[in-house]
Amino acid sequence: MREGRLETAEGQASDAVAVMLSVVPGLGHIYKGHRVIGLLLVAGIPFAVALALLAATATAGFGLGLIPLYWFGTMFHVYGIEDRVAAGSNEQGEEY
Repeated sequence: MREGRLETAEGQASDAVAVMLSVVPGLGHIYKGHRVIGLLLVAGIPFAVALALLAATATAGFGLGLIPLYWFGTMFHVYGIEDRVAAGSNEQGEEY
């Protein structure tokens, strides 16, 4: 017990796990409970790659740097957003 209330193992998403899942952009967002944003990021992967390839043709290949920028941007974003994962009202979870 901390501060007069029980803490449970369930209902809390790990930031580190979310960042590791963001190897595929959007999966970390889905893990943390942001399903709409996560699905939009997953659907945006082909568009980000296409935009990077288009930019690469105009910039002698430097446009390919947009792909890691998109990738790291999603990782930093999922690390900073709040969890929406919450334990159900009927679930007690593991108490510690």
